[in-house]
Amino acid sequence: MDPKQIEEIMDVIKDFFPENTSIAISDTNEYLYYQPSKKVDLKIKPGDPIKEGSAAYKALTYGQKINTYIEPDVFGVPYYGMSIPLIEEGETKGAITAIFPQKPSPFLTNYITIKIDDCWYPIKHNEVIYLETQLRKTFVKTMHREGYHRLNLSDLELFLAPDSFIRCHRSYIVNIDFIEEIQPDSHSTFLLIMKDGTRIPVSQRYASYFRRSLGF
Repeated sequence: MDPKQIEEIMDVIKDFFPENTSIAISDTNEYLYYQPSKKVDLKIKPGDPIKEGSAAYKALTYGQKINTYIEPDVFGVPYYGMSIPLIEEGETKGAITAIFPQKPSPFLTNYITIKIDDCWYPIKHNEVIYLETQLRKTFVKTMHREGYHRLNLSDLELFLAPDSFIRCHRSYIVNIDFIEEIQPDSHSTFLLIMKDGTRIPVSQRYASYFRRSLGF
């Protein structure tokens, strides 16, 4: 990951978090960038290896967004971490981790704004059926509308509630409330039948996490 990519990532995410948030960006082995806050500072330096048990380590290990409390034995201070792996063409390249002194209250609205033709429409998160990567944008589908969001799927995943939304494929995030049926499928491990009739694959990469999250 080069400095330009890191700069682009920070330009996207910096306005989404409150001032007391530390941000760390890593590849799969070490930290590349760290911006501490006044409320919590893990003393990370670029080049430091990713510590086992940290939020970034867990996101990279499971290949999924992680929201978790981290005990003080990892960095010397406790923190609440929100970490998401950066995936390009099916390969994990690193992770972005937001570091809070405590579990944050919801700091974003419960809306996602999509563009349809030349207009924008705010959509409640709980109305979203699924999100799909399409041509470097994110296609957002609801029962009544469908349109595009400017952020890519991995960027948006940071801001979706993990108890409602789950990544099931490098190109899809689904709202669990809209899963009608889960079928076995030889090509993708599972096939999701959504309530609008859309059929969405669960790939091998995400299958074990998907099963563990839904308890089957």
